[in-house]
Amino acid sequence: MADDLSAVAQFLYEAGTLKRTRRTGWWMAGVRDPESVAEHSWRTSLIASVIAKLEGADPARSAFLAVWHDSQETRTGDVNHLGKKYSTEADPQAVTADQTAGMPEHLASAIQELVAEYEAKESPEAICARDADKLECMLQGIEYKAQGYADAQRWIDNNRARLVTETGRRLADELLGQGSLDWLHAALGESRN
Repeated sequence: MADDLSAVAQFLYEAGTLKRTRRTGWWMAGVRDPESVAEHSWRTSLIASVIAKLEGADPARSAFLAVWHDSQETRTGDVNHLGKKYSTEADPQAVTADQTAGMPEHLASAIQELVAEYEAKESPEAICARDADKLECMLQGIEYKAQGYADAQRWIDNNRARLVTETGRRLADELLGQGSLDWLHAALGESRN
């Protein structure tokens, strides 16, 4: 390969920091050791593929958008909604341009286009990925609430209210109607009590 991959290698190390970057909003709900940005992004990508498939959009594209949706947080950290009230200058597209500087042009432009599409909130795949982000946060809130973090209810309610796809809203209702271990009982053939 003629292209220099040193910038790509550096970014791969950089991306690894998301495995250690905690989602700060959960601290306000009292969660002592909240999920990492990488953990959130993984499940968001999975949910995006499900929503997109059920909505008639491209599930692979939606999942791809979701993979990259918080990648800028390697540089900005996870700025929660309260923090964004005071810190509005970190433009995801500008951060992504800096992150991809020096990468082979076809790769850098592909990543930049993904982030721009997600931020534009217009394509069916971006809409599904954005709903997946909200649904994942709601789902995490349900799990934290089940662990005793009663203040997670605010995240459950706020994210449920922000869903726009029919599939996202229907999935939210299903999630709210089930327990976090109902899947295990079903897998074991046990009845729900």
